[in-house]
Amino acid sequence: MRRLVILGGGYGGIKVLNGLLNHQLPEDLNITLVDRNPFRSLKTEFYTIAAGTSAETDVRVEFPDDKRVEYVFREIQKIDTENQQIIFADDPKDALPFDYLVIGLGCEDNYHGVPGAEEFTQSVQTFEKARNTGVAVGNLKAYGKVSIIGAGLSGIEVASEIRESRPDLNIRLLDRGPTVLKAFDSKIQQYVENWFVANNVDVIHHSNVEYVEKDGVCNNGVCYLNDVTIWTAGVRPNYLVRELPFNKDRHQKIITNEYYQVPEQPNIYVLGDCVASEFSPSGQLAGQQGEHIADILLAHLHNKKPKKPKAIKLKGTLGSLGKTDGFGNMMQLPMIGFLPRLAKSGVLWLSKRH
Repeated sequence: MRRLVILGGGYGGIKVLNGLLNHQLPEDLNITLVDRNPFRSLKTEFYTIAAGTSAETDVRVEFPDDKRVEYVFREIQKIDTENQQIIFADDPKDALPFDYLVIGLGCEDNYHGVPGAEEFTQSVQTFEKARNTGVAVGNLKAYGKVSIIGAGLSGIEVASEIRESRPDLNIRLLDRGPTVLKAFDSKIQQYVENWFVANNVDVIHHSNVEYVEKDGVCNNGVCYLNDVTIWTAGVRPNYLVRELPFNKDRHQKIITNEYYQVPEQPNIYVLGDCVASEFSPSGQLAGQQGEHIADILLAHLHNKKPKKPKAIKLKGTLGSLGKTDGFGNMMQLPMIGFLPRLAKSGVLWLSKRH
């Protein structure tokens, strides 16, 4: 019996699984998918949970119902690559062995060593943390103060969604650079800046957060009183991945060959936020990598030589400014307004049904 274990049922892991289940598989193959939750969660929509504009069920999707796959919903304590087994937190002696392993465990917040950041900030990096953030924001009294640290895509969507959800709140966005969304076209940057001005969201550029306290944020020597602080200022691979004894890049992501295999242990595949890539992490990127890994695994399982994966071709990035406004790079062109927001809703619709 050959044992394939997929760690993580996110955008990449589910593409690997579906890519395999769509084909005839060898009788001696046993597939196990491990995730902490008994459902798929659409991470790109966690900002709506944090803002209270969507119900939890709106970002949940059932896993494929197929007798060829077994699901294990447990917290992982360690990936034991030497003995080729997965060790669980609730019972370390009950290990799950593997012959092939796909690692798609996603990312977690990178606090960059800022004192108090991990202890006193909310997050949108996991379903549970996004839920906690939503409770904290929803429980604020009128005219409460919210600071969001980080003005990348996540920070922008969180800030704008909270503004739409709670018009009464005072919202502050701390941006390290001279403009929000530094990775986007200047047309989009200006559009988003103008949206924040029009919607009473204070944006503080050239921020340098020195420390975070329970009731405040100290930035460039100025301390702001605060009720809720949300951290969206960078991510890094899951700690289980950072602990693995493989070569990594400067972002602590595992370096693989062109087949997404770990050179030191080619029966292990890595994707998404955990693998070194020329592209910025995204659900779209992880999905394409997952499709490639499924094809590679199918070849190996049928004792064939895998074809070299096609080059990654991303279709663009979409972002929301509430429910009716948005922005994005579509077909390499900057788009603003209702059209990119509509496109983002369409992508979500497809994600829920595939």
